[in-house]
Amino acid sequence: MTLLSIRGLDKSFAGARALAGAALEVRAGEVHALMGENGAGKSTLIKVLAGVVKPDAGVIEMAGIPVAIATPADALNLGLRFIHQELSVVPHLSVAENIFLGRDYPRRWGLMIDWDGLNNAAAEVLSGLGVDHIRPGRKMARLTVGDQMLVKIAAAFGDAGRTAARLYVMDEPTAALSAEESRRLFAVIRRLRAEGAGIIYVSHRLDEVMELADRLTVLRDGATVATREVAGLDKREVIELMIGRSLAEGYPPRLAAIAEDVALKVEHLSTGMLDDVSFEVRKGEILGFAGLEGAGQSEAIRAIAGADGGHDGTVSLAGKPVKIHEPVSAWAKGLAFLPRERQQEGLVASASIAGNVSLPHLDDLLRFGLVLDRRAEAEQAVELGRKVKLKASGPRQKVRELSGGNQQKVVFARAIAGDPQVLLLDEPTRGVDVGARYDIHTLLRQLTAEGKAVVLASSDLPELVYMADRIVVFRGGKVAATVATAGLDQATLAALCFGSA
Repeated sequence: MTLLSIRGLDKSFAGARALAGAALEVRAGEVHALMGENGAGKSTLIKVLAGVVKPDAGVIEMAGIPVAIATPADALNLGLRFIHQELSVVPHLSVAENIFLGRDYPRRWGLMIDWDGLNNAAAEVLSGLGVDHIRPGRKMARLTVGDQMLVKIAAAFGDAGRTAARLYVMDEPTAALSAEESRRLFAVIRRLRAEGAGIIYVSHRLDEVMELADRLTVLRDGATVATREVAGLDKREVIELMIGRSLAEGYPPRLAAIAEDVALKVEHLSTGMLDDVSFEVRKGEILGFAGLEGAGQSEAIRAIAGADGGHDGTVSLAGKPVKIHEPVSAWAKGLAFLPRERQQEGLVASASIAGNVSLPHLDDLLRFGLVLDRRAEAEQAVELGRKVKLKASGPRQKVRELSGGNQQKVVFARAIAGDPQVLLLDEPTRGVDVGARYDIHTLLRQLTAEGKAVVLASSDLPELVYMADRIVVFRGGKVAATVATAGLDQATLAALCFGSA
């Protein structure tokens, strides 16, 4: 049975067409992946379904009946539920309170909250999803991100007194989850599918899409270009449908040899989470950092960049020890730092592209040391935007109006604006579509060909195996191994991360 049907969906913003006759059909009891590059129209389509954006044209039907979704309340009443990667939870309240947030809690004698009743009701909802490891009375702040995600699904699943959930829209739900947390989420998704719910699943992780989805629909430039059964589908075909061109290679080849000169040397780096970390990276080299979540790879990059205060140990650039206590001094010394959380730490979303690119380099754009040269700032943004293949209307466009992949390209443009000798990258392609990923990987090859050194922390094992020259494996805040990538496979790297190799 067709649960949701969308036909001829159009939407434009200030003359820019975000949706161009988009179509989507979701059946009851299926996981339907919605694929496309950042900016392809996925987010706009989801916002239309959520009643946040009003379409210019198009027809939406639920179970064959035309519907109008003018407000989020309309979407809720139609049985639509939305699960986003940015979780909106109340951390100081319990799991049970979050599940029934916004609804009347059970009461004794019509006065006092029946806490036992509330916890039992929450336990029943969690049990209905096959979740038995989360205690209803536990504070949300004490849960992992993955368990918070399960609680959010439980809140949508247990909408007592409202229209029963029929269609779940999950937007990058595993972006910040560990492998075990993702496994639990997948089990819940399969349970919802078995009970007849429809699920629209949005993810840039092709492997999990191929594992979970029954069918997929690809958007490109706001239009639907294909709907396919996933069984027997080739991942390369999906990528080529998304980017609209043939993909000759999954990862760009190295362009130049690695130099002998050491660009960055770290000796006996220690913090509250790191213990005696030492390594070096040469000019033209990409040094990968691998490990389980919290193993120390991200913490090492942040410590070198001065993002979390001081540290013990020595950091040397081109053979000279340097003192770095904050990212500003890192930029000044030729170290470019790209944090994992681009929204919170990497960008000023309300500012322009030009303003974001120039932010750490304002001294270079001052006239007479006093007044910012706005023309030079814009010209710089245009030139660097061209180098990172940024898609934007112009240097004065607000960063918040860009897709996730293009926002990340703005961060890269800022990094290379200062002509750094070393780039410290923490999950630089997380939440970025395959086309933008390829552009970023190509840029890294170009930068290393110019003699720049790159330290790349990533949870994406293929990215490390195919892009890095060597990989430092972290476990428990220490360096557990350093391996060359020549002949290395993902299984061996994973075993090293788990300590089973």
